[in-house]
Amino acid sequence: MIKTLLDNFSPSDNIVAWLIAAFLLAFYIAYKTFPTILYVSNAKQLMDEPGSRSMHTTKTPTLGGVGIFISLIVVMTICGAYLNTKILLLTMGGLTILFFLGLKDDLTVLAPSRKFSGQFVTALLLIFFTDTRIISFSDILDIHTLPYWVSIGFTVFVYLLIINAYNLIDGIDGLAGMIALVASLVFVFLFIKADELSLATIAVALAGALLAFLRYNFSNEKKLFMGDTGSMIVGFLLAFFTISFIHKAQSQVLVEYQYSPPALALAILFYPLVDTFRIFFIRIFIHKTSPFKADKNHIHHRFITYGYSPLMTTILISGINIIIVVIAFNLISLSLNVQIILLLLYGSLLYAIPFLLKKWFA
Repeated sequence: MIKTLLDNFSPSDNIVAWLIAAFLLAFYIAYKTFPTILYVSNAKQLMDEPGSRSMHTTKTPTLGGVGIFISLIVVMTICGAYLNTKILLLTMGGLTILFFLGLKDDLTVLAPSRKFSGQFVTALLLIFFTDTRIISFSDILDIHTLPYWVSIGFTVFVYLLIINAYNLIDGIDGLAGMIALVASLVFVFLFIKADELSLATIAVALAGALLAFLRYNFSNEKKLFMGDTGSMIVGFLLAFFTISFIHKAQSQVLVEYQYSPPALALAILFYPLVDTFRIFFIRIFIHKTSPFKADKNHIHHRFITYGYSPLMTTILISGINIIIVVIAFNLISLSLNVQIILLLLYGSLLYAIPFLLKKWFA
């Protein structure tokens, strides 16, 4: 009876139930894995030492990414029989490469060049074997279809940009997790519309794992950081989702979004991307130092300097990013160049409002 049921089961005929089940499974596995990670981290003293840039004052375990990784791999393995095996296996391969690079960086120290090399190889793995790439600039500045090798090079750049931009915002409790949770849920919606159940399943599994992680990331007594292990694999998936969405829209699979994928992608990842460009500008042109030299000039640091608590900072930034995404979806009827200009204007204004409020009511 069970065999007959499994043989006749089709996720596409039960999309809502399938995605809820994947979400709950990912949440359960991650939630049950984190206590073991905390125990091992405390027993072996695998902790992050507070430094001059740290927002915490006590030693904190940094292997939250291990639980997220295990949760994702288990869900993709169990669901693989009903989905696009090629996509799942290649994604799992990319996740595994970055998992071990991040784990080495969390446990010892990994040179930035090796991290970039691993990210580069992982990006090429997905691009070549799935042919998922940015094929045009969607008429931005009147640039249309890109030559094949230019398309590959630009797609690799986008992978590296998103992975490292996401890593840079992991500075206060809950921020990186909340940004990724919201983004992954938006991608679930987009992939359902594109009839890409495999991608929607990975995205909803990421959301489930992140929700479980946030329970510990916000905890005072059982606090856990995602570490470089987590930020690299989550950043990689967000990059993969972004490029997959743009590719589907540009290939006219998502017809209603075919003229706005870059604007929507920028809106979904507005905070990490804008904060990265801002911080690089400050370091290079104002402080005249290396763009990779750590400091406390991120937007979330500015919020805290103005008197907002870390929790309120996370809530404000996440809330603003949700508003930015909602507005972006309501502007898709405009030309792409106008969408991007408006996005940069209202996005910047929304992030300026909390500072103005503090100044007006101080």
